[in-house]
Amino acid sequence: MDFLLEGIVSMTPAQLVMYAIGILLVYLAIAKDLEPVLLLPMGFGCILVNLPFSGALNQILPGIGETRGIIQWLFEVGIEAAEAMPLLLFIGIGAMIDFGPLLSSPKMFLFGAAAQFGIFAAVLVAVLLGFDLKDAASIGIIGAADGPTSILVSQVLGSSYIGPIAVVAYSYMALVPIIQPAVIRLLTTKKERMIRMPYRPTSVSRKARIIFPIMVTVIAGLVAPQSVALVGFLMFGNLLRECTVLTNLSNAAQNILSNLVSLLLGITVSFSMRADTFVSPDTLLILLIGLSAFVFDTAGGVLFAKLMNLFIREKVNPMIGAAGISAFPMSARVVQKLALRDDPGNILIMQATAANVSGQIASVVAGGVILKVVSGILG
Repeated sequence: MDFLLEGIVSMTPAQLVMYAIGILLVYLAIAKDLEPVLLLPMGFGCILVNLPFSGALNQILPGIGETRGIIQWLFEVGIEAAEAMPLLLFIGIGAMIDFGPLLSSPKMFLFGAAAQFGIFAAVLVAVLLGFDLKDAASIGIIGAADGPTSILVSQVLGSSYIGPIAVVAYSYMALVPIIQPAVIRLLTTKKERMIRMPYRPTSVSRKARIIFPIMVTVIAGLVAPQSVALVGFLMFGNLLRECTVLTNLSNAAQNILSNLVSLLLGITVSFSMRADTFVSPDTLLILLIGLSAFVFDTAGGVLFAKLMNLFIREKVNPMIGAAGISAFPMSARVVQKLALRDDPGNILIMQATAANVSGQIASVVAGGVILKVVSGILG
């Protein structure tokens, strides 16, 4: 009973706030089906690490000495020491992606690049709000709309905001169907949203599908060497898919590996959601900057498509630009849903998917660019 009373007495208001956040994340995962494979373990882990004298964290016990907490150990080994978990997750993501639509329409690469504008805009906003360059760059990568990239970059740069960044990144990824339609409708007219884009698929050979991930890895490594791990693991997963001789491994990467690593990554990131570091005005600022990053991403893609239409004869539906973010395949589905709302016969799913998978590549390259630029500035 004394231990129970000691635990209750030692609770702080900040810890109570974290319990509420943990319960909210679990609720969103279960009741609203928002990124459940990540939000549920993050929410439950948030509760675990904020319990007084939590055995999930390292601590020193009288008469026993230091004990190793499982969540802190997982964080130190799987994220802090080798950034292993985010990278392993990229193998599963790569195995899930079919780059065929993108290879059939290479111009969609442009939309993936344009939709990364939010990253650099968010970095600038964070710097103006007083964050140092490492933290600003880590916060800005939320605009990649890619949770593993956000976690990896913030860890490599040594940011003290890994927890808030992970929560914001995954929360806004889940809210893509709410955020993007509002921005798209604000920046486009109904006439523009009704533009039809006939899909003329070209056959993509098996040889091309195999060469593509190897070529992307080499080019990314030459342009932004810091992106090699990110891009390389993503492309290795895709090579497992396309080589057709490792079907069992490809299926395992898509299902077993990605689900298991996502679960462990979610509960491990909760180590950075301790009340003493999470509950602060900076967390609210990160929430707002993250929202601006997603808005800038969507706006950048849409406005680029509108600019392109000034110079080309066969017009592009500007909504395709919004699909250039890395939230795959949610963003492509959002674009298709909006297209059908204004014109029930307008099928844009293949073009939107091509832009969406290009955004996956662009986001990890952008993460590497951020690492290269920041490390270069800081010397």
